[in-house]
Amino acid sequence: MTIVLYRTILFDIVLTRQVKDTVGKFREGGFLISKIKQISERIFDKKLRRYGIGDLNTAQGRIIFSLWQHDNMPITELARRTALGKTTLTSMLDRLEQSGYIVSKVDEKDKRKTIIALSEKSRGLEKRYADVSKEMTDLFYEGLSEEQVDEFEGSLKRILGNLTKYEVEHK
Repeated sequence: MTIVLYRTILFDIVLTRQVKDTVGKFREGGFLISKIKQISERIFDKKLRRYGIGDLNTAQGRIIFSLWQHDNMPITELARRTALGKTTLTSMLDRLEQSGYIVSKVDEKDKRKTIIALSEKSRGLEKRYADVSKEMTDLFYEGLSEEQVDEFEGSLKRILGNLTKYEVEHK
């Protein structure tokens, strides 16, 4: 717990500092992304509670959302799609299964693999979750044109690609 808290505080300090780029301009993209994530998760959680889905946190919702897109998924693929570490994912899957949101089963073709599937309980939440997601998307992009949204998302994809590439190259 202490190490995780220290890492979180250290990460926030690093992201909070403005960084001068090579031409002397201050850049605070990491800080802004961090703040957007924190605030949007709080708002998203409030909206989920308002829709009666308050027992799922944001990361658990990401897992369920991935399964709505592709049910009956191996844990390794689910980890890739959600960008959650295997240890974190495993503990979340245990809690989701205990709460009745998912079912885990052994892959019939490869007994070494565990397949994660949606339960009826989580299938029944899809419409409400989609409504909350639409509200969040509308809030995110309020006041932006379609062109601005496309440009913004393109930049985010490039940043994600840079970070993903670095992570793979520096394992």
